[in-house]
Amino acid sequence: MASSSSSSSLSPRNINKYDVFLSFRGEDTRDNFTSHLYSALSQKSIQTFIDDQLNRGDEISQSLVYAIETSAISLIIFSEGWCLDELVKILQCKRENAQIVIPVFYRVDPSDVRNQTGPFGDSFSKLEERFKENSEKLKSWRNALKEAASFSGFDSQNFRLESELIKKAVHHILKRLAEMSPRNYKNQLVGVESRVKEIESLLGAESKYVYTLGIWGFGGIGKTTIARVIFDKISSNFEGSCFLQNVREESQRPGGLAYLRQELFSKLLKEENVILDIDQNFRRLSSRKVLIVFDDVTCFNQVESLIRSLDWFMPESQIIITTRDKQILRNWGVKKIYEMKALMFNHALELFSRYAFRQNYPDVGYEELSRKVMEYAQGVPLALKVLGCFLFEREKEVWEDAINKLRRILHPSIQEVLKLSYDSLDDKEKNIFLDVACFLNGKDIYSVMKFLDTSGFYPEIGISVLIDKSLIAVSCNKITMHDLLQGLGREIVQQESINRGNRSRLWHHEDIYEVLTHNMGTEKIEGICLDMSKVKEIHINSNTFTKMCRLRFLKFYSSIEGENKCKVSDFQGPGFAEVRYLHWHRYPLKSLPSNIQPEKLVLLEMPHSNIQQLWDGVQHHGKLKQIISVVCNIFTNTPKPLLIPHLDMLVILNLSGCSKLKRLPDISSAGNMQKIFLNGTAIEELPSSIECLRGLLGLFLEDCKSLKSLPNSLCNLKSLAYLNLNGCSNLQRLPESLGQLSSLVELYLEKNNLERIPESIVHLSKLKFLFLRYSQRLQSLPKLPCSLFKLDARRCMALESLSGLFSSYESYRQNFDLSNNFKLNQNQLRGIVEDAMLEIQIMATTRWKEEEQNRYFPSCDGLVILPGNEIPTWFRFQRGILSLHYRQDFLKLFIPVISAVAGYLEMDLK
Repeated sequence: MASSSSSSSLSPRNINKYDVFLSFRGEDTRDNFTSHLYSALSQKSIQTFIDDQLNRGDEISQSLVYAIETSAISLIIFSEGWCLDELVKILQCKRENAQIVIPVFYRVDPSDVRNQTGPFGDSFSKLEERFKENSEKLKSWRNALKEAASFSGFDSQNFRLESELIKKAVHHILKRLAEMSPRNYKNQLVGVESRVKEIESLLGAESKYVYTLGIWGFGGIGKTTIARVIFDKISSNFEGSCFLQNVREESQRPGGLAYLRQELFSKLLKEENVILDIDQNFRRLSSRKVLIVFDDVTCFNQVESLIRSLDWFMPESQIIITTRDKQILRNWGVKKIYEMKALMFNHALELFSRYAFRQNYPDVGYEELSRKVMEYAQGVPLALKVLGCFLFEREKEVWEDAINKLRRILHPSIQEVLKLSYDSLDDKEKNIFLDVACFLNGKDIYSVMKFLDTSGFYPEIGISVLIDKSLIAVSCNKITMHDLLQGLGREIVQQESINRGNRSRLWHHEDIYEVLTHNMGTEKIEGICLDMSKVKEIHINSNTFTKMCRLRFLKFYSSIEGENKCKVSDFQGPGFAEVRYLHWHRYPLKSLPSNIQPEKLVLLEMPHSNIQQLWDGVQHHGKLKQIISVVCNIFTNTPKPLLIPHLDMLVILNLSGCSKLKRLPDISSAGNMQKIFLNGTAIEELPSSIECLRGLLGLFLEDCKSLKSLPNSLCNLKSLAYLNLNGCSNLQRLPESLGQLSSLVELYLEKNNLERIPESIVHLSKLKFLFLRYSQRLQSLPKLPCSLFKLDARRCMALESLSGLFSSYESYRQNFDLSNNFKLNQNQLRGIVEDAMLEIQIMATTRWKEEEQNRYFPSCDGLVILPGNEIPTWFRFQRGILSLHYRQDFLKLFIPVISAVAGYLEMDLK
């Protein structure tokens, strides 16, 4: 059906509050056709505005005008009654905002509406009599009726049943709303448009049966992405639709299939709390045309347990299955199978460039290197993303080495591409990657961090590196890994040894069964994760874990409820001494193994067990509170500070508030330290060995009132970016070599006893922020680096000299607050303004009324706040025009604001 508007999108000026404005007047449709149409729109979750309170011919209110203006579509029902002012406003919105207008002619002839003839014309004649004195209004009404009746719409005379008319109208509106959707896959995704057309051609044929389509390909090739695009595009054509994502993952969780079935029925039947009678729900669905997508199916039973048979569904329903296993599609008798293939060269290059160069094409000079990467990645989207992230902002020499390394791999494949990123990790990061791939995918990030930390893997930095390399992601407080990457990690572990007992991690039930029942475990094993629902029964003797002295992770769980399948009488030996993560569903004994070390545990879970005491004996009872504390901390939203006794294990040392702490021990071995917090301590001096912390980023000594000086060795910290000495009231001097802190960005020196700042500060080329407020003894400022963005030196009452202040200005933006420093020489202030050419605010802070303190001032590129309450006579406007407006009674109370800008700026302070 043709559209009534030439535009398929609304003007960006109009933010839609409603999808549809339903326009009608008259008792003839109020309680029947219109109410049924409104109900049908609401059932499809179409936000519809309806107002049936006005009488015919009344002026429309402002609230109704607003509703019209904020609607994407106006649906006009022409019958015996109408509101013509409303119609005029609708047509105005069509012209100005590209609003879509759809007329519905309910038991009236469109030509009668267009020409005001017939019964419709008789009614209009009566209206003309009422408004004969207002010829302009009558003319506008006639024109509006003629224009609206010429649009393509719906004529009730063409439908035998009103329900059919309503169904067609709602379907058309859904289609138009989909066209206006802000989601634009062509712009957001690469290589999607042609694939969508190919799949649509497979789905286009009418069928007397339920139509099934399979999207097949290996992990990471883009099956889920293309299925989602198709689903969003065609779902409005169906009476019910549902996209079940991650069927494999969800079905493996306890109660997962029941959850998926509930979601399926809820979406298809459009009921939040759908009844649990499966047969009744299927009978209801048998009369509905539905669309279902089953994403990431890995076995036939997953779909069978959800829908039983295709015979339950109405003909013309469609089911799409995405999978890596083509046999599953054959088993389901899928009519058509669409094979996901690699991206074409131009699309692959565009996708790679988005990650490697943050644009749609390679940087100049990288074209040939990018082409070589294309040859290796072979158009696999995930490989392109991983390689793009890996090479982002790296030098050409690194690119060459990476490409040469790729050439040494004889059989290029997607796993080998991903292994390139794995090879770039250090040993700790590799262990984190393998732990996530084998055990921790989908787990809570805080428990994962604690487990990895007690394993000695430095998770704060390790997780960060893995995220940067696109090897893992953190979403909704869960750590996640793509299936392809998980397969990579598990393949790496399998290649450790042909003998299963000599592999570091075990997760496959057959491998675990063999190792445990035949006592094949060795010191190599660090983790075991067994789904007990996949084994018939497993017998473990008392010495099974004796040789597994490095076991850190032990999880026996069941994806379905049932009896305990793990039989064991007792445990002996040191096999549990290193366990950090212990989860045992239906643990068979009454107490935990006596050799478990509670101080090492970060997670202890024994669901559905008959355990009566944590340990057999009394030697560990005193540590019960520690265990409870550790377990409880796992489930908090905020990670707790690390509780590790040795400094050489720490990344962050936080001793803030230890008011009796006077000195630190030698910290020369704490080479991994990144941040030290000593706020509020009684520290008197820092050890000279602090220079050994080469990676230290932040040193925080706020309110250390006993601190008198800093060691010169502090200036050897080339990575230090943040130094906070606020409130160190006894600090009298800074090291003269302060300028050697080449990475320093922020320097806090408020409320201290300094009289001067070392002149070497000018060499801090990265310094952006300098805070000196309330430094009562500070008498002078040296030249400051040109990188400085903000200087706050308020209330430095002894400040007399600025010594030139700046070394150069170039094109930097700066904000300087020197207010309430009444000893400053006006000639020095004049030099700041004239040399820097900055915007200026002259603030009389001592006379500023309290109620004016929060008054808004426009933002500016540069700012200098100076003392005083008058505009200096020496001020000259060199690059702008000044316009000040203020009320006379505010003259003595308010702050004059002066802006010097390139152009004209008017600041109205009325």
